[in-house]
Amino acid sequence: MKALKIILIAPLLLFAISCKKTTVTSAVTTDEAADMAASAVATNSFGFASVTDNVGLNAQTLNNSVSAGGQQVNAIGSSRQACGTTLADSLTISSAANSSVTFSAFYKYVRTLNCNTSSQPDNLVNTITFKGNFDGPRLTSTDAGTSSITIAGLTANATNFIINGTYNRKGSFTSKVGGKPSGSSNVTITATNVLLSKPGREILSGSATITISGSAAAGTFNYTGILIFKGSNQATLTVGTTVYLINLLTGTYTKQ
Repeated sequence: MKALKIILIAPLLLFAISCKKTTVTSAVTTDEAADMAASAVATNSFGFASVTDNVGLNAQTLNNSVSAGGQQVNAIGSSRQACGTTLADSLTISSAANSSVTFSAFYKYVRTLNCNTSSQPDNLVNTITFKGNFDGPRLTSTDAGTSSITIAGLTANATNFIINGTYNRKGSFTSKVGGKPSGSSNVTITATNVLLSKPGREILSGSATITISGSAAAGTFNYTGILIFKGSNQATLTVGTTVYLINLLTGTYTKQ
């Protein structure tokens, strides 16, 4: 009978072990991931909103008639960029001296101008590389990345610019909140039909998916969120069941 008892108990032990709950803990919290997402979006941390503003400013200088004395796209001397051609330029930006967030960034742009059947500028395809760093109240980061942005709505009768494309940045981070994790991060934003006002270049509407991944001392992390641009320099970021309202200028946010 003793042998029989052992045979019956062994399967029960195996079942108990197999049913033991495994807890998976991310190396950063949802709030800490939201800090990385907000910095990758905001203007004052050379984020996506900064790129759309720079691309919009360049597109805004379009004028179909150079002789009319207006502004020109990618102007070189007295000529303007011709349809189907590609030009390169660069830009360096940094924060104001009294800013609560300090940052500096360098961008390289390669811009191809596409025209419509009437030989009017229709859209600009921007291939961008960049690098920079920023230091804010909640996060410090040093990053480099790439962006591929198409801006349409260049014709005079288009009421807004339309942005589609991707923005990706990779680098190192140090959080100043919570458990203060540090490590490597990778943030990718894929934007769909983001409207940019003329001439103010304010993001009016549109959406984007965002992924925030990387590693820290406690392990790895991987979050996916949805950005909805609301106008008035605001966007909502939804990660799981948590919703953040982000200021696109400052990168600050509040939970909803």
